Amino acid sequence: MALIHRATIVPTKIDLLRQWVPLQPWAAGIDAGTLEVVDAYRFDDPDGEVGLESHLLRAADGTILHVPLTYRSAPLPGAETALITTMEHSVLGTRHVHDAAHDPVYLATLLRTVLTGGTQAAFEYSEPGPEREVTALVHGTGQAGADVPDVHAPSIDTRGTDTVVDVGTAVLTLHRVPLDDPADRDALVGTWAGRAHPAVLATAVLHGTAHGG
Repeated sequence: MALIHRATIVPTKIDLLRQWVPLQPWAAGIDAGTLEVVDAYRFDDPDGEVGLESHLLRAADGTILHVPLTYRSAPLPGAETALITTMEHSVLGTRHVHDAAHDPVYLATLLRTVLTGGTQAAFEYSEPGPEREVTALVHGTGQAGADVPDVHAPSIDTRGTDTVVDVGTAVLTLHRVPLDDPADRDALVGTWAGRAHPAVLATAVLHGTAHGG
């Protein structure tokens, strides 16, 4: 479950994304001067400590961008370059916002979701009130019960609009621009508001497999 608070946040998520995304190497060549929110989905941190949220944004040229973030109560040790900013949350206090590609909690969760056929987290609300309609639906293409290796310190590379993350036991590729064509490997696929045909958001290849090298 992803616990949703009815809170105010400063700066807003879209404001920080509008500042950060255009500066990223994977956004080069994309007109990201204006970004609009399309949708978002969350994963569940089993320990309940790290917020795991992936944003789907529309750039000025119509390109859809996939931007996973993590929210922590303190900076991620040893990942200073991954810290985007801090934001003030009216319930949780100061939250440290990171590029999720550097965060081992996100990477472990993504790998598990992909390999075991998991899905996005369901929403649980901290207090009564209107509930959001869930329109972003994602799932892994793997099989329930599949073995999931541990995640080690990530090594990160940018290849075009992809962020490629080697976690020692596997290579995870975040497609910052979701792919239309089906993946030839285990993947995270999804639909969202305005998108009925599943797109590929990320892939995973275990070391030692045909694609893993």
